[in-house]
Amino acid sequence: MIEIKHLSKAFEDKVVLDDINSVFETGKTNLIIGQSGSGKTVLMKNLVGLLTPTTGEILYDNRDFAKMGKKEKVNMRREMGMIFQGAALFDSLSVRDNVQFPLDMFSNMTYAQRVKRAEECLERVNLLDAKDKYPGEISGGMQKRVAIARAIVLNPKYLFCDEPNSGLDPKTSLVIDELLSSITKEYNITTIINTHDMNSVMGIGENVLFIYNGHKEWQGNKDTVMSSTNKKLNDLVFASDLFRKVKKVEMEEEKGLR
Repeated sequence: MIEIKHLSKAFEDKVVLDDINSVFETGKTNLIIGQSGSGKTVLMKNLVGLLTPTTGEILYDNRDFAKMGKKEKVNMRREMGMIFQGAALFDSLSVRDNVQFPLDMFSNMTYAQRVKRAEECLERVNLLDAKDKYPGEISGGMQKRVAIARAIVLNPKYLFCDEPNSGLDPKTSLVIDELLSSITKEYNITTIINTHDMNSVMGIGENVLFIYNGHKEWQGNKDTVMSSTNKKLNDLVFASDLFRKVKKVEMEEEKGLR
């Protein structure tokens, strides 16, 4: 579990995050949503230690990350897995070597053990057959699955995903969502996903935090999104024709018009 208490972040006189309180639950897919410029990316950077909060606490299972020393933070980061927006694979390394890279850097395993572990993770994302290929030889969706395999290779307690569906078609996005959700439950990880994809919200949004202009505007889950009366949330979620039609049908059903 990750808990943030009264978290604020300012750059000189500009306050980007203001007094945010939230809990991200273990074994669930926790989504952070918001319009561009809302502060959700800054929040994610604070959570992983790329930025330091101006005020407030970030508690990893009651351990205050913001107050840790440099050595403690290095050890803490070994408990984190990261999936970046553009997959961020090494073009000069094979798929298996990309997944194995964190093991080469941070584990005490033998070479044979590292190879075995990397291949186990590739098998988990159904990409073992592509282990000898290079990133440029596989599709964007496959690259994201390699990134997921690399992110879980060290058995992290916490998994951070920055726009994992960026640049993917809807069908492939669904595959990535389902994979992240199943891995979260299988390994009992605290997964936090930064996204603008409303299909992800409705598909795997077990805990959804909506940030608006640096403030916590709403928190709920995929089941309460549709019934929310928060106008700012509705403006974001129902920006697409699909969700407007769904909302219209639900309202008509409530009124007995269908």
